[in-house]
Amino acid sequence: MRIQVFSEIGPLKKVLIHRPGPELEQLTPPHLSRMLFDDIPYLQGAQREHDTFAQVLREEGAEVCYLTKMVAESLAEPDVREQFIRQVVDEAGDIARFEGEALREVLRGIEDNEKLVEKTMSGVTFAEAGVYTRHPLTHMVNQDARYLMDPIPNLYFTRDPFSVVGHGVAFSRMFAAARRRETIYGRYIFSHHPEMKGQDRAWYGPETPYSLEGGDILNLGSGVLGVGLSQRTSPEAIEHLMMNLQKDEGSGIDRILVFDLPSTRAFMHLDTVFTQVDRGVFTIHPGIMSVLRCFRVSVREGRLRAIELHGDLDDILREELRQDRITLIPCGGTDMIASEREQWNDGSNTLCVRPGVIVVYDRNTVTNRILRDHGIRTLEIPGSELGRGRGGPRCMSMPLVRDLI
Repeated sequence: MRIQVFSEIGPLKKVLIHRPGPELEQLTPPHLSRMLFDDIPYLQGAQREHDTFAQVLREEGAEVCYLTKMVAESLAEPDVREQFIRQVVDEAGDIARFEGEALREVLRGIEDNEKLVEKTMSGVTFAEAGVYTRHPLTHMVNQDARYLMDPIPNLYFTRDPFSVVGHGVAFSRMFAAARRRETIYGRYIFSHHPEMKGQDRAWYGPETPYSLEGGDILNLGSGVLGVGLSQRTSPEAIEHLMMNLQKDEGSGIDRILVFDLPSTRAFMHLDTVFTQVDRGVFTIHPGIMSVLRCFRVSVREGRLRAIELHGDLDDILREELRQDRITLIPCGGTDMIASEREQWNDGSNTLCVRPGVIVVYDRNTVTNRILRDHGIRTLEIPGSELGRGRGGPRCMSMPLVRDLI
């Protein structure tokens, strides 16, 4: 099945997710900030919540694909497997490269490809690689875990490392060093998986020096790609993405609508404050309305053009998306306490499975009630543990195929 995503709301037919695994159990208090977590999730609880999420997607007609399994299936050829091991080590940082032979031997010794992929996700310590025999002082003074290759606990947010746009893929350049290795998995799936190879038309790549993350990319339709100018996506990345998209009519994109967001962790991506839930209907965190700036970026006669768009957001969206009517549903409604609390708990981070039907966290009771009042059907899932990583249903999903609408 060819990858195809031209909107945020077309019926979801195939989606990639990652069930949280042992990488979450490598989180310890000294490493939380560096690994972009505020708290330590309970793995078994997170897995139960994630299994509920996957089941809801299946019940709504989507084929659910798992990241670990798809990567493992991409490593069937011995030379591809060896290339993967070498690339993982090369992209795991200076210490991993310096101790590369020991690290490669650990990975080569894992015969099962799924277990190999899991190990690249959960990390390798000095002790596991047997290098403490050459570092006796390091062994004596380090009381906490010492990693040759860090775990990647953010992986269950599969939205961020790459994004399907039209019939191609934007492979991200992750903002934080802790997440840069995540893009490897998508690259191997689209280059080597039996069902996916040959579909790696790339609109962007991690070799580009400007950060771009999938949580900032929304397929809005009508030739418009929405992109957040955020803490984790730079203006240069947006320009580079636009230049690549306009070179191929198959992208379906002729302009980018840029949402300039405050650079804070609370608003780390566009989809933490703004998602589409139906035709012309969006949920939005009201706290950004007074500070949001919008721009249109396009290419004319081979040159980039950027203009600032003035006016109310609903008017801008109505004109850019060629809609007769735009409805903005505020996260938390008019109660700013509820709005701030529920936005922090990903009340605006919804996953549309078809027009007017969305997956949400059950904990955001005020926002969910308001959505239902607007005729939106909410499929509520638990998120007490999953939400500790600061991401919601949209963050946890990468649509591979949506029907056209």
